[in-house]
Amino acid sequence: MEVTIVGAGLVGCLLACFLARRGHQVTLYERRPDPRERRAGDAGRSINLALSERGLDALRRLRLDDRVRAAALPMAGRMMHAQDGGLSFQPYSAGGAHAINSIGRAALNRELLEAATALPGVRVRFGHRLTGLDERRGTLAFDPGGGEARARVVIGADGARSAVRARLQRLPGVSFSQDYLDYGYKELSIPALRGQFALDPGALHIWPRGRSMMIALPNPDRSFTCTLFWPHDTLAALDTPHKVRAYFAEHYPDAFELMPGLVAGYRDNPVGHLVTVRCSPWHVTTPAATVGLIGDAAHAIVPFYGQGANCGFEDCVELERCLDRTGDDFPRALELFERRRADTDVIARLALDNFVEMRDRVGSRAFLAGKRVEHALERVLPGYRSRYELVSFTTTPYAEVERRVARQRRWAAAAGLGAATAAVSGLVALVRARADG
Repeated sequence: MEVTIVGAGLVGCLLACFLARRGHQVTLYERRPDPRERRAGDAGRSINLALSERGLDALRRLRLDDRVRAAALPMAGRMMHAQDGGLSFQPYSAGGAHAINSIGRAALNRELLEAATALPGVRVRFGHRLTGLDERRGTLAFDPGGGEARARVVIGADGARSAVRARLQRLPGVSFSQDYLDYGYKELSIPALRGQFALDPGALHIWPRGRSMMIALPNPDRSFTCTLFWPHDTLAALDTPHKVRAYFAEHYPDAFELMPGLVAGYRDNPVGHLVTVRCSPWHVTTPAATVGLIGDAAHAIVPFYGQGANCGFEDCVELERCLDRTGDDFPRALELFERRRADTDVIARLALDNFVEMRDRVGSRAFLAGKRVEHALERVLPGYRSRYELVSFTTTPYAEVERRVARQRRWAAAAGLGAATAAVSGLVALVRARADG
């Protein structure tokens, strides 16, 4: 089967690998030039990614996980930066057994593009911007000068502003919504300090400040990519070098001392938008063609659970399962794939909830006490897992994560585990009995 994928970003390239392995002929169309031929990546335009188990599971199926991990740095927890410069480390799991992996989007895209183009049957057409799609005729039009192409199967992997989805939105029966946060993001950088990391490279660094926050993720060149998540009015208010320096000196004093390029980065790097996208259905089928959506084109989420790329990679695994079940009948497989919306709706909600947690709660005593209780339960109850662990370090479906966490909370409440951590060990037997039941 010949399959056309619109978008040669992370999900498009990974999907091409899965489909080519199944023997399909795949053509990828990408509006941008070949990123492998550009000297600079997307500096200032792309949030560093936190690759975790769902993404690694997809890569592992293609034997790409070791290759990608070589360009990533593990982060075993959050390092919280108080306004007075105090530091506190919060491991993601009891004993620090698990880590998420920091990797630049551009570096990961290049790795996946190399993997896709190395496979027989995969072609990539760069500089092709989709300008027209007619599912009734099975045709696609591209600019500049890209002409027209025909396709029986078209899959839009072209992101939150998907041109493929824009066509589907005009069809009867297709619903669409996009919800913007009143926040923007801007990238900055902390360079290496005397050839070494200026901060601990084994942590995701967070500066929570109530209504706003800054995070920093390590890079292999020993720099950190910092991202501001601020209300738009705050971002706009710092309109002079003096205001930028004064604000950072007051709110991020320890980081301010490590950012020699602060003013230029703040001035030159664009403000990105944070949006949640929902669409239904994710596919249409006519006698001439089947058109489907995957990744952010179908269900873009905000980045506060680190699950955007991981969720998109898991989409590829789920679509392959659907193809297995239907014997590579794409119309039927894409119809089955629509059931995944139950999971993507959940992670969209969790990502929004986690924003409030990261910017506002992670430094509070109540939050820290709750984390200590969770980790204590994880140590003494092998089956007990926190929501964060289930999302980031397992492939448990997102909707099942929500149900399981609700069950665990009922068990804990029934066992009286809302008390201090010291009470945990005495209640283990009771909780275990309820969990088994």
